[in-house]
Amino acid sequence: MARTKKKVGAYPSGMILFSLTLALFLIGFCGLLAIQSKRVVTYIRENYEMRAFLDKDLSNTKMTKLSKAIAEKPYILKTNGTAQMTFVPKDEAAKEFIAETKEDFSKFLGENPLRDSYRIKLNEEYFEEAKLQEVKQDLEELDGIFEVVYQENLVDNINRNITKIYAVMSAFALILLLIIVVLMNNTIRLALHSQRLLIRSMQLVGATNGFITRPFLGRGMWQGFIAGAIAVVLLLVGLQLAIHNLPELAMFQDPQKITFLMIGIIALGVLIGFLSTFQAVNRYLGLTLDELY
Repeated sequence: MARTKKKVGAYPSGMILFSLTLALFLIGFCGLLAIQSKRVVTYIRENYEMRAFLDKDLSNTKMTKLSKAIAEKPYILKTNGTAQMTFVPKDEAAKEFIAETKEDFSKFLGENPLRDSYRIKLNEEYFEEAKLQEVKQDLEELDGIFEVVYQENLVDNINRNITKIYAVMSAFALILLLIIVVLMNNTIRLALHSQRLLIRSMQLVGATNGFITRPFLGRGMWQGFIAGAIAVVLLLVGLQLAIHNLPELAMFQDPQKITFLMIGIIALGVLIGFLSTFQAVNRYLGLTLDELY
């Protein structure tokens, strides 16, 4: 029975595809987590409210002028051109206070000591202590505002925890990438082991290193592309299943960044396939005949 001739660049690729697909899937999963966490952080920051308490007995004219002055401030969050600020009458504030504390202060005070107020949402970039202090001072200078308050310790704690989370995720992604590169180098090196004698034979008949390497690199890049495409499909399917089971996740999606991430995963697969194959082939090109055996 005739032996099947080995073709340069042809080697077992099942394990390589599986390993690279799994690795790219994990990197993509980390990327999706980062995108979702960024959207969650933005949501938290943009829904954080300052409270501006007003002077008592403001006329309708002064109230209208004050509302317009606040809405025009550059740090006020605007959605579709509408300033995100809510007027809360003192009667409504009293009802909320009683509902939260279960204590009706009107029974022993005889009047409502609370003030009318505005609940104001700010742009994300102002969510830090120094800028919040500047916003507070600027608002308190407006005629008609009695006092501006916000939870100072809460802002510091949120920012501190967000920084820690991003640092941990970045370190994990970097470690994962290093593990993937080492794993792929070893996997491709083992796969190319069956081609070592064919590589030596081509060298002996005068083939240049570039001529020998080219088909291996083409195959490695193609495998990286296929692995990246499979990983992208798995990630998108997983994301849709997650949204289907938890519809609230839909509001935290960023289609543009997710698209860039998916393209990046495929590009990373091609790059890893190229670099790992190039390194593995060059290793065999440099071995002596004794080392090949």
